[in-house]
Order: sequence, then structure tokens, then C-alpha cells
Amino acid sequence: MSLGHLLPEGTPTLLIPPLIIIETISLLIRPLALGVRLTANLTAGHLLIQLISTAVFSILAIIPTLTFIITVILLLLTILEIAVAIIQAYVFVLLLTLYLQENT
Repeated sequence: MSLGHLLPEGTPTLLIPPLIIIETISLLIRPLALGVRLTANLTAGHLLIQLISTAVFSILAIIPTLTFIITVILLLLTILEIAVAIIQAYVFVLLLTLYLQENT
């Protein structure tokens, strides 16, 4: 197995070992960073929906009309959250595929 894909053309001999280590770490961290990004984006949407839901339950008895409006907004946010989840999953798979093709 050749390590040539980890080095730029014309790399000085002294820099080859550190560059191979750095590139290997970079290749291993890319999918991990994608997973963290995906998780953070999905968690942010869930937290937003949770916070608004909690607010709706706390003002339910005080302002019923506003509660209905906020409930409709929650429904729209849930639809948006599903759309964002689909897009994030698509981007995750696309970037992971590109990263894997880059190294084969």
C-alpha cells in the first residue's frame, strides 16, 4: 500500500513522516467532525421545539389565544425540523462519500 496520496508532489524527505501523520489524523477526523456537525444541528432544532413547548404549557391558562398561535408555529417548526434533518443527512452522506472517494 502506497502512502503517496498523503503527500504533495515534491515534498522534501525530511517532511515526509510528519506530513503522513498529519494527513492520516486529518482523514480520521473528517467523518467525526461531520457526525458532530450533524448531531449539533439536529439537537439545536430539538432544543428549540422543547423550549417553545415548555413556554406554551406555562402560558396555556393565561393566554389561550396566544397558545393556539404558538402551537401552530410549533407545528411549522416541526415540519422545518424534519426538512432540516433530511437535508443534513443528505449532506452527511454526500460529504462522507466524497471524502472516501478522495482516498481510494
